[in-house]
Amino acid sequence: MTNTEICFLPAVKIVELIKSKQLSCRELMEIQLQQIEKVNSKVNAVVTLLQEKGLKDAEEADNLLASGKPIGPLHGIPVTHKDLFLTKGIRTTFGSPLFSDFVPNENSLIIERMQAAGAITIGKNNAPEFGAGSQTYNEVFGKTLNPYDTTKTCGGSSGGAAVALACGMQPISDGSDTGGSLRNPANFCNVVGFRPSPGRVPVWPSEMGWDPISVHGPMARTVQDTALLLSVIAGPDPRVPNSISEPGDLFSQSLQKDFKGTKIAWSNNLGGLPVDPVVNSVLNAQKASLENLGCTVIEDEPDFTNADRAFKIWRGWAREIGQGELLKKHRKDLKETLAWDIEQGVHLTGPDIGWAEAERMSLFQRMHSFFKEYDYFICPVSQVPPFDVETIYINEIQNEKMETFIDWMKSCYYITLTGAPSISVPAGFTPSGLPVGMQIVGKYRDDLGVLQLAHAFEQITEFWKIRPEVTKL
Repeated sequence: MTNTEICFLPAVKIVELIKSKQLSCRELMEIQLQQIEKVNSKVNAVVTLLQEKGLKDAEEADNLLASGKPIGPLHGIPVTHKDLFLTKGIRTTFGSPLFSDFVPNENSLIIERMQAAGAITIGKNNAPEFGAGSQTYNEVFGKTLNPYDTTKTCGGSSGGAAVALACGMQPISDGSDTGGSLRNPANFCNVVGFRPSPGRVPVWPSEMGWDPISVHGPMARTVQDTALLLSVIAGPDPRVPNSISEPGDLFSQSLQKDFKGTKIAWSNNLGGLPVDPVVNSVLNAQKASLENLGCTVIEDEPDFTNADRAFKIWRGWAREIGQGELLKKHRKDLKETLAWDIEQGVHLTGPDIGWAEAERMSLFQRMHSFFKEYDYFICPVSQVPPFDVETIYINEIQNEKMETFIDWMKSCYYITLTGAPSISVPAGFTPSGLPVGMQIVGKYRDDLGVLQLAHAFEQITEFWKIRPEVTKL
């Protein structure tokens, strides 16, 4: 097996090779570092790299394996983490010049759990400033490029993570999602991004313990690898009041399931959103794949009335809580879209927040009723295919003007507001070779069910196996 082949193996296969001692942790680390050296300069996904630490930790992982002591499910797996997550002793910039030299003294909980499971931290991957917008660029590290076409964006905010996966620089990755930041970059980069139910992966540290919209979650090249990582990072934490009590090992079970008789609602536009025809053309071709699984596919969608304004209120409120003080002290040092984002929260009133909560609950109940008739809901991840990397955000779709820098992401953030688990799984390519993902939405807290359908779809389509040309040069 060549080094390149190892780089693109599923994580579950790599774990098997390590446990059976057919591949040492040191060998894997060397191979992954070589891949980063070979490809990263072309795409700018990894922005902080700790080679010596990685090699040292890999040797220690080999020694632990040789001792016969218990090892974790991610033993020896090299990982760079999203640069919005705290990493103890490792620079964490949040994509902001204000934090370009910041080194935290603690880990985010998701990092803590990955390391406890045996993953080896080797650095950080790129993200937009404080995760604002679905375009991965910042003044600290610059732009991250789409590996399928380096003139295009990789999406965001977990853009560096998606590109690192697509380029074989690591087999799994962590990410976060408010309005699509796990799903959209996965969609643009032909990998898997899963937004779990709020509380499935506890968010710590956080100023908003009951936050209904911002989640942490897994990314990978395959659905099974996504489930593997979720099994490690999911599970309750007593410091996080909305954390779900079910243990993470719920996701260690087989994803195989018979989908005969499954009823799926299918929507090309979520009730009237403008969507580029090329996106729907790719997705519509996959209805047959679902039908081949035994599913019945019916065109229908929930009622998303007031979802747009309600999401923006919740988002603004969270922004003001998280970065309000930065706006007061460093307004001129923030990118314009981020400052605008925070200001939306500054200007909110109590009645605004009350209205948004009532509308969120109304949407939740409509979604609940909708899922009495259907088992799953499928729709586009993004309303557009990957666009020019020099474009900060999309201003117009199908002659409809976008009022804000996030309006082109409604197909993701409408789903966010429902509280339903959702996943982006590779679903094909445009005529010009750009990836398109399919968004599968499940019932309330049916995270496992979403993974199962995504896995079944993946098994019969195998789009995940199509590597970007940039990795072959």
